[in-house]
Amino acid sequence: MDKVLKGIRVLDFGRYIAGPYCATLLADLGAEVIRIEKVDGSEDRFLSPVTEQGDGAMFMQMGRNKLGMTLNPMKQEGREIVRKLVATADVVVANLPPDTLASMGLDYDSLCAIKPDIILTMISAFGRGGPYEQRVGFDGLGQAMSGSMYMSGTPEQPAKAYAPFIDFGTASLSAFGTMAALFQRQKTGKGQIVEGALFNTALTMMNGTLIEQAMIAVNRVASLNRSQTSAPADTFRTRDGWVLVQSVGGPLFKRWADLMGEEHWLQDPRFKDDISRGDHGEIISQRLAEWCAERSSEEVLAAMEEARIPAGPVLSPQQVLEDPHIAAKGLFQAIDYPGADKAAPVMKTPVELSETPGEIQRRAPTLGEHTDQIMQELGYDAASIQTLREKRVI
Repeated sequence: MDKVLKGIRVLDFGRYIAGPYCATLLADLGAEVIRIEKVDGSEDRFLSPVTEQGDGAMFMQMGRNKLGMTLNPMKQEGREIVRKLVATADVVVANLPPDTLASMGLDYDSLCAIKPDIILTMISAFGRGGPYEQRVGFDGLGQAMSGSMYMSGTPEQPAKAYAPFIDFGTASLSAFGTMAALFQRQKTGKGQIVEGALFNTALTMMNGTLIEQAMIAVNRVASLNRSQTSAPADTFRTRDGWVLVQSVGGPLFKRWADLMGEEHWLQDPRFKDDISRGDHGEIISQRLAEWCAERSSEEVLAAMEEARIPAGPVLSPQQVLEDPHIAAKGLFQAIDYPGADKAAPVMKTPVELSETPGEIQRRAPTLGEHTDQIMQELGYDAASIQTLREKRVI
């Protein structure tokens, strides 16, 4: 079965998540992706080490399906290698500030001079234009500066989500943009710039709250896990753990009120619609908290499922690994890695295509694992490769 992106070559100059995971999604769909790292390994390779060599947990996920080479594009010989690589490529992915891209010869004008129909997927913290253009940043800045952190936690303590959802959202949107640019190139023969930004992604995810603020100035403050626009929607302690219950809409509220034995609340003007229930969410949460405290998590979830009210357990990472739904669907693929005592449970392509699904076909590369292979394809002989290695160009 031909893959969607078979025949497409991607150069991945990304770091950490937003750039690399964009390229990972393209690789899952069949693109040949070359991950280009620093000569001693890029910093994201070593985050949360899980092998003898210090290779990190995140790299097990980000590096899958990629060829790996090392390169210093700041040296003259390195710039020449970049030019030769670009001449063979369809897409360049880089999550670096615009001035850094220019210094590496990866700005769009430089790329087009080599390959006129190239697509540059550039990802930065704030995007081009505006006073923050040259600022660097990680996922947390998007959460902090979009209102997300302010609305999480409590008024006394803003809270950042542990999962870097802004990074992954930016990666996914950038992959979407890259696919659109490739589709357009098929029609016109022209490449273009695809630009993703952490701040843009964060503002997109917070846009509903920002629209509400702009239009009616509600001035919301954080209420921990309790929703402010519907109820019941909160986390609740049971006799042996925690559960999350989330209800939106009148039919779900009726089911919940029937389950609680509070049918009279259906005529209470405080609970007449979602926003009214959200405004009085503390009352609803308190009622459900009392009910949950008398039961085990299993009993709570069974009752919620019978009433068809969305609910789930709050799981630890270890409990997630043991979840039966994950096992039944085979969502994780066990991948061995040199120097690791155990296989890495790598999450498969999160979007499932019925005819041309994404696949994990190879583990993340060891440092520079495919450098010689790629250099030979570019026309370098063994002696030249050795000389460049001694000069720490590769």
